[in-house]
Amino acid sequence: MITGTTMFTRAALLDLFDHMTWADAMVWSAVTRCDAAGGDQMLRGYLAHLHAVQRAFLDVWREQPPTFADPSTFPDLDSIRAFAASYYDPARTFIEQVEQPRLETTITLPWHGFLERKFGRSLASPTVAETMVQVTTHTGYHRGQVNARLRAIGGEPPLVDYIAWLWFGRPQPEWT
Repeated sequence: MITGTTMFTRAALLDLFDHMTWADAMVWSAVTRCDAAGGDQMLRGYLAHLHAVQRAFLDVWREQPPTFADPSTFPDLDSIRAFAASYYDPARTFIEQVEQPRLETTITLPWHGFLERKFGRSLASPTVAETMVQVTTHTGYHRGQVNARLRAIGGEPPLVDYIAWLWFGRPQPEWT
């Protein structure tokens, strides 16, 4: 077992990030095709949350105070989608430019103390790279909720597994 360093290279992180971007765009495409999506508060809540968390982590990586967008500030799906789409280019640029030593630096997240109180125990601090993996896996978790909800309200969720992205030749995201 590797300890004390990250096993995540910038190239590996970019690969995970590129998949996440494509998968998010695919899901948004399916959401926009579903007539019932705009009025579904649960679906809107999942989408607002996952994109707010992406943005908060980018703020932390840039050493800025994180901002968490309140879901109530989005009047409709289009506003959530615009908020989401504006994240990917700056986040990818950051990952492209970050140096390996910074990726291996441990980071204490601003919400660390809150979570220690919630869990009633001390928590270890992840590396910057590990938080980047967290963003992609957290997004995947909530993307699954979005897809399940989409199916429940009559939509057709897309196949967005990482392996599917590989099978399809690592396509670029299409934000239609």
